[in-house]
Amino acid sequence: MKKTDEGLIKNSYENIIGELQTIITIAYILTVGIGMLFSFQKYRPFGINIFEYSDIFDFLITPFSDFKVLGFSIISLILSLIIIKIDVYIKRNKPKFYSKVNMGLDKKKWFEPVMFIFYTSLTLGYLYTASIFYGNTVKNEIEKQPEIQVKFIDGEVKTGTLIGKTSEILFLKKKDKITAIPIKSMLKEIEIK
Repeated sequence: MKKTDEGLIKNSYENIIGELQTIITIAYILTVGIGMLFSFQKYRPFGINIFEYSDIFDFLITPFSDFKVLGFSIISLILSLIIIKIDVYIKRNKPKFYSKVNMGLDKKKWFEPVMFIFYTSLTLGYLYTASIFYGNTVKNEIEKQPEIQVKFIDGEVKTGTLIGKTSEILFLKKKDKITAIPIKSMLKEIEIK
């Protein structure tokens, strides 16, 4: 192998690794955003604004704390990329068909920005609708769970259905009463609803 071939391979390898790091970073940021949306929708049916009780570290692990959210995030990102790749493939390899399907609008200079807005809106709408479905599904699952007992340092015991928890707050539901119990505090509880 020639010295120039080794340099070419090394440069190609470095470019691929650089691109991979960028892709993984962007995918993680998007997954965290999706996790935040799904987390919000999980607590919303109970009247809890999770953003008031969480810090950034709770959201950084959200995609990995619920495999449904992680799986949905990965599938959504892959599905979005596939749709865009199909669009680009058809545009490049079958330009007449692409133009016909788009009623000749692809020849207009405003077409690319409009398609970007369309794909972004479609993806956001899909994610929002799916997060509402997720929130309702999780609510039904939570309401079917057996009650748990929380024992305080002073011996008092609270029972209720566990809605969820953050790094500092435990959310319990007892009939129609929602309670936030601080985990690392001297407070006993905060009544939400």
